[in-house]
Amino acid sequence: MNHFKQALKEGKPQIGIWSSIPAPYITEFLAGAGYDWMLLDTEHTPTDVPEMVVQLQAASAAMPGGNVRTAPVVRPAWNDPVLIKRYLDIGTQNLMLPFVQNAEEARTAVAATRYPPFGIRGVSGAMRASNFGRDASYVHHAHESICVLVQVETREALAEIESIAAVEGVDGIFIGPGDLSASLGHPGNSAHPEVESAIRDAIVRIRAAGKAPGILMPDAGRASTYLELGAQFVAVGLDIGLLRQSLDANLKQFR
Repeated sequence: MNHFKQALKEGKPQIGIWSSIPAPYITEFLAGAGYDWMLLDTEHTPTDVPEMVVQLQAASAAMPGGNVRTAPVVRPAWNDPVLIKRYLDIGTQNLMLPFVQNAEEARTAVAATRYPPFGIRGVSGAMRASNFGRDASYVHHAHESICVLVQVETREALAEIESIAAVEGVDGIFIGPGDLSASLGHPGNSAHPEVESAIRDAIVRIRAAGKAPGILMPDAGRASTYLELGAQFVAVGLDIGLLRQSLDANLKQFR
């Protein structure tokens, strides 16, 4: 069972950590902290498929305090069927796909996660996802445990929320605050009133459309507000940001 996907389906909030440091040692360290989910990024990091294999292995090896392990969510560099196929084949269950602008692009994303006749995912008999071919049922049931999250991060995409949410197979819609603020004319300022209003409106609309809303928000106050509005998967910290803040604060004590 994909516990993360099930939690979203049940409307349970999932608190996450965002990871941009492409190192399995760091992945294991973060996964052991006990967050519900962690984003393993390849869009804005040097990470590629071979590196992600060991990051997924590291996440599985982590030993959190609770009974359910932190769910890794992989973000490919683009909503590309070839990339999606490769990350699924190495055992990814949860995908976050960037820059989905409309329902057609959402359908393309879902189709890339399904085997024919329901999609276009290529079949391999010996990949990590099927225990290297030992699990003969994988090809028939893989879609049941794959969680598809799509990113809405432009003014144009905001207008398409309801049609995107109506696509069967989309489990959640993630609001990208950085790109959204740039699209709305306020680059680098996700706290601008226009951006903040758009985020809040999007969360409410996504939830009303029956899908799980998500966002990255390191500001604890705003993250709490979004959770109260109905956001379900919220990353409340970024590994590089937390490390940078701690390093800067530590040095400031002496200089």
